[in-house]
Amino acid sequence: MAMRGTATGLNTPYPLGTLLPPVLQEDELLMRLTEAVDELIAPAISALDCLAAYVDPALTPPDFLSWLSGWVGAELDETWPAELQRTALSRSVELHRDRGTVEGLRRQLMLLTGGEIAVTDTGGVTWSAEPIDHPESQPVPHVTVVAYSNTITLAALSSAVAAAKPAHVTHEVHLEQPPGDVTGAQ
Repeated sequence: MAMRGTATGLNTPYPLGTLLPPVLQEDELLMRLTEAVDELIAPAISALDCLAAYVDPALTPPDFLSWLSGWVGAELDETWPAELQRTALSRSVELHRDRGTVEGLRRQLMLLTGGEIAVTDTGGVTWSAEPIDHPESQPVPHVTVVAYSNTITLAALSSAVAAAKPAHVTHEVHLEQPPGDVTGAQ
């Protein structure tokens, strides 16, 4: 017996009716019931047959990108185009490895904006063998980001910096036109 199409348009490679003994295959009602079950399970079989595509950032359906990002701890913004989400997801291990560093912040923002990013921080680390009585006397960690891009808003850039930097670090963000870009000039 050949594969039969279902009302959903999915074919099942394993029609249940063909697995029955020949004497039961002669029962028309039973065969119609197995076809109904085939129609119900065809999407599940199709999903399992295509599982490798669901876990590949380049091939997964767009509505699965956020689900897949949860597996690897990547933060995707739903407002990003699907191709940017796919790229960020495929580079998530690389980006996660450098998370919390100046270089990691710069790489993540370059991916997001497609432009050049300059990141400066207050730098330095202090330590003491003795407890610090006055932590307020220590300099406040701060990072300044200058993005040369015309593909992102200042609010979106600031939000991305806030999500990517360590929580205790304050930040300042500037958005400038890329060098040589005359589209912003009036």
